Formats: sequence, structure tokens, C-alpha cells
Amino acid sequence: MQNTAETGPDAPIDVTPLLDDPHPAYAALREAGPVHRITGADGSPAWLVTRYEDVRRAFADPRLSLDKRHAAPGGYRGFALPPALDANLLNMDPPDHTRVRRLVVKAFSPGRVDALREPVRRVADALLDAMEERGGRAELMADYAGQLPIIVICDLLGIPQRDRRDFRAWTDTLITPDPTRPQLMKEAIGAMLEFFTGLIATKRADPGDDLLSDLIAVRDDATGTAGDRLTEDELTSLAFLILFAGYENVVHLIGNATLALLERPELCDRLRRNPAELPSAVEEFMRHDGPAPLAIRRFPKEDVEIGGVRIPAGESVLLAVASANRDRARFPDPDTFDHGRDLAGHLALGHGIHYCLGAPLARMETETALGALISRFPGLRLGVPADALQRRRGLRAHGLISLPVAWESRAEQVFEA
Repeated sequence: MQNTAETGPDAPIDVTPLLDDPHPAYAALREAGPVHRITGADGSPAWLVTRYEDVRRAFADPRLSLDKRHAAPGGYRGFALPPALDANLLNMDPPDHTRVRRLVVKAFSPGRVDALREPVRRVADALLDAMEERGGRAELMADYAGQLPIIVICDLLGIPQRDRRDFRAWTDTLITPDPTRPQLMKEAIGAMLEFFTGLIATKRADPGDDLLSDLIAVRDDATGTAGDRLTEDELTSLAFLILFAGYENVVHLIGNATLALLERPELCDRLRRNPAELPSAVEEFMRHDGPAPLAIRRFPKEDVEIGGVRIPAGESVLLAVASANRDRARFPDPDTFDHGRDLAGHLALGHGIHYCLGAPLARMETETALGALISRFPGLRLGVPADALQRRRGLRAHGLISLPVAWESRAEQVFEA
């Protein structure tokens, strides 16, 4: 891979190695230089920032905007979402970002999330009961990791059971679009907009004890000031963002973490004996092999210099979180899993004002899901050779398509005894 700080913006690197085997590829990029010119999967040019200190500083740099209005004309070709799905925190700078985040952050406070721990454990146990009843084999992504987060986030928002299967299909279409069938993307976006518009109308007429009803009440409060209100587009797109982000990233975090445990039986045994170590292990799972390799794109409001490389105003900047979290300048022996290391400052959940809103919920769900799984199936193992596992191939999502697992059923255990 070439360092485009030296070769210039007309020589973008080949991103194929980042798709095929990302961690060694990012290591090569960090060694070659701090910033590289790439062409994304959608054909958009971008600058990729790879080293920890540069990424961390860029997260907190107010000159780097999330607002697409600061993108150079013709330089950014991302999702073409309608305004009612696009007016969310991932596209906002202060003061709008500050206002909207303040109105929803209480729903994800550590105290409120901790109160959800027992309900989430009941969901996990029910899914594991169903797995156990089917015998000694399962497809963990479909049967567990892909199920628990959607149940939890839909319960939080008050989304009816009958609508959840459709949402998973729409989300999968948005995350892994088929370039040969662009109409599927348009259909999924249109269906999601119709779904959220209808759901909000239903809850506005008949509120429930759920987060979406609370957000509607904030939106409709006639006594609130402009600084305490949401627009209708902000309400709709906030619901979309909470559901979309609260589902996809946690699915892959649980899947990646489970694979890490299956590849390290001694770690699995240790965490089973010492569940109090699960929180630190989850932090290391996020650092070591997190679900989101890149942060959301940013656009310089003016020419900026990162790592000695000048980036013109309006061009897309991508912060390589997966690379920064394995930078040996910050994390010694970074490719080794070590949940006893100093994990302060890992960037899997972002940094600064855009730090992940749902971080407490993601942590709790993953801790609960892993704890329930390893306590239920002490002999859990991979159901296929590791090199046969199917993985997502993309710059923005890092996870497994499938994770076949096996264990000794109770009947087999009794027979052997």
C-alpha cells in the first residue's frame, strides 16, 4: 500500500486488503503514513486517518463537521435518505446536535440502562431455551446475536412484535446493499419511512410506556421552548437512528466477542468462573475487534492538516477506529487480546461530543448476552472450522454473517455419564 501523503491525491490506495483482512492491512497503513487517500465502495474519494492520536484529536476537532452541507459539491455520494430519516445526530453539529442529544440522552443513562439488565437477561435466557430445545447445534448469529438486540431496542421504543421481522430485512439491505439491484435500497428506505411515520401517528394517538412515546410527548409539548423541542423530521429520524444503530452494532459486537471466546477456551472458562471480569472483557472485545471500523464521515469546514497532510475543505475524512485501536503507540502488543490492559481511551465508541449515545446499553446487552451464553453452554465450540466462517465484507461493518456452534446436549451428557 502506498502512502498518499507522498504520492498525492490522484493515487488512491486499493482498499481490497481492508475488506479481506482488515487488521493487518490497517497495520501496514499505519506504518506507511498517518493519512491516506482512498476511494470508498460507493466511488466517493476520502481521506483515511489511521493513527490513534490523529484519530482521537480529529474526533474532537470542531473544524470537522458531520453536516453534509459542508461537503464539497460532487465529492460525497452517500445514502440518499429523505429528510425525515436524515435529520439525525449523525448529520448534526452544535447547536442542533446539542439540543437533540440533550432531549434523548436520559433514556440511555447508566442508571436507566441498569434497570433493564434483568429484562434483557430474561430475553437472553428465552432465546437460549429455544436453542437448547433444538439440540446440540445452532447458528448463533441468526438464533441469538441477531435476535437479542432487535428485541431489546424494539421493546425500548415500543415497536410491535409483528413489525420486527420487516425491520431486520430492511436494515440488512441498507448495510449490505446489492450494487446490481439498486431498487432494493430505494424500496427499503421508502418502507422504513412509511413504517416510522405510521408508528409515530399510532403512538401519538395512543401513547405507551416506551421511549418513542416519550419523544413524541417532547415534540408535541406546546409549553416547551425552541431549545426543548424536536422538529417532526428530527423525531422520525431519531427513532430511525436509535433502532438502526442499536441493532446492527450490537449484533456484530456479540458475534465477534463470542468468536473470540470460542477461539480462547481458557478465557471463556475464566469469565465463566469470574463474571465480574465481563465488563473489562467487553471493553477489550470492542478495542480488539469492534463492529464499526470507521467513524461516520466528516467534512472540514476549512483546509485542515492531519498528521502533516493537508486536507482541503469539504472533502470526506474517515477516522479509522479499528486502526487507531490497534496502534502500538497507544496500546502495547495491540494484536493480543488482554482485558487486563489499560483500556482507557479506546475509540470503539467514539470520543468527544459525538461519543456513542447508546454506549451504556450496548455494553450491558453484550455483557448480559455473553454471560448468559457461557453459563448455559460450558462446552460451547465452533461448529465449523474457523476458516469456513462467513464474514461481512465492507469498510463500515465488521462482523460475521454466520457463526455455527455446537455443544453437548443434556441427553449426550447423561449418556456419557
